[in-house]
Formats: sequence, C-alpha cells, structure tokens
Amino acid sequence: MPDILRPPRRPALDHRRRALCAAALLAPLAARAMPSAVPILAYHRFAPTAVDSMTVRLELLDAQLSVLERLACHIVPLADWVAWRQGRLATLPERAVVLTADDGHRSQFEQLAPRLRERGWPVSLFIYPSAISNASYAMTWAQLTELAGQEGVAVQSHTLWHPNLLRERRSQTPEAFQRFALTQLRQSREVLQRRLARPVEHLAWPFGLSDAGLQALAAEVGYTAAVSLGNRSATAADSLFDLPRHLIVDSVSARQLESRLLAAFGTGAAS
Repeated sequence: MPDILRPPRRPALDHRRRALCAAALLAPLAARAMPSAVPILAYHRFAPTAVDSMTVRLELLDAQLSVLERLACHIVPLADWVAWRQGRLATLPERAVVLTADDGHRSQFEQLAPRLRERGWPVSLFIYPSAISNASYAMTWAQLTELAGQEGVAVQSHTLWHPNLLRERRSQTPEAFQRFALTQLRQSREVLQRRLARPVEHLAWPFGLSDAGLQALAAEVGYTAAVSLGNRSATAADSLFDLPRHLIVDSVSARQLESRLLAAFGTGAAS
C-alpha cells in the first residue's frame, strides 16, 4: 500500500505513562476500598438532662445524629469494618462510621434504638450480663432480647461484670488472674449466646483498658475483635483487639463531633 494511504500510527504508551494512567483510574477505587480512618463512636446512656458525666442529653443526641446525616455518613456495622480489616470484605463506603453503646442502660432501649431504627442505622451494644434484669439502670432480658431480634442490632460482650482488668491483674497472682480473666471473657460470651441465641464475636474492654496478654486471651476464647477508647478514629494500623473509639459524652458538642468526623474523612481538623 502506498505510504500516503496508510493511516498514521499512534505512538505506543511507554511503561511510565501506562502506570500513571492505571493509577489515575484505580485511585477512586482505592480510596473507597481503603479508608484512611473510620470513626467508631461509643455512647452509654441518655436522658433529658445530663445527670452524670456519661449521660448525653436527648437534645444533644438528636443534634449529633443530624450531623451524621448532614455529612452524608454511611453507618456501617462493626462486623463490616472487622471483615474489611480481615480481607473478607472488599470495600467500605465513603465516610463510614460505626455506632456502639456500652453497659446495657435501659435508655438504649427507650431512646437510642428507636432513633437508629427509624434511620435504618446499625449499632453494636456491648453488654455485661450480670447487670441485665438486675441493676436498676439496666435493660431487662426481655428488652435486650427484643433489641437483639431487630435488624441491624448486634449484642456483643463487655465482660461478665465490667471489672478493671488491669487493676485486677496487679492485685492477684498470675494463676488467679488467668482464671479470673477467663471467667470474665468466656462466661459473658456464653451467657449472651445462650440467652439470645446469636453469635457473640466482639468485645469491649471495660474502661477501655487491656494489655497484650488480655488481647491474646480474648482471641483464644473466640473473639475476633475488641474495642477500647482513645478518642481517635480506627485505622488499618490498629490492632483488631485494641480498636480505638471516640467516647461521646455530653461535653462533646455537635460541632466538636463534626470536627472529629471531618478529620477522619480528611477534610478538617479534630478538636
């Protein structure tokens, strides 16, 4: 064929340009698959007025939930975050946030659960069984069973009766403490699974306190992850048995919560 009739040849992409093009195409997928940080929020109890340091006023709770809505947060189950960390879940949505509540206070049944249910948001409730149907502030087994049967509600362990495990370690012999810790970790899980007929795989450390030995023991007992405190968002660098949470109390304003969330999403500074 005469040269004048041949179509012009397009120059081949060199390896560097190909790599740059591939990176540009894959970057949005990588951002969705690997969030830099996921805020895990830890609540306790709710009331019209802040009767103690751990109580969040209902007015403030509503304002905080509105912040989550306005920022277009995707509320995901803790189990999804753990599965993503374990490589069993390919991606998490952008602006993923996990909600948790500790101690089994009856206001979680009366106030928190209805608000989350109407939004279709999941939550993990960390329970120490000795309080249920016993402590005046706690839910009954009937209430907890009702919540456990609702879509999106995961009831998990907070040990058997919420001891300070590090203090107990200092006050007991190694052998005695090993027995004590095993009882706290194992019996809580067994009681919840027997009463609710649902698997219990996650643990919240009482007071957010643990150490490497306790974390290994939790894994041995059968837990797959454990949360603590720390007032920072969880990242891929955190141990699955020491996942930090933001402690949400009445002194955390809606504006402060927004600042923490935006910092985790890479669009603001934490306060």
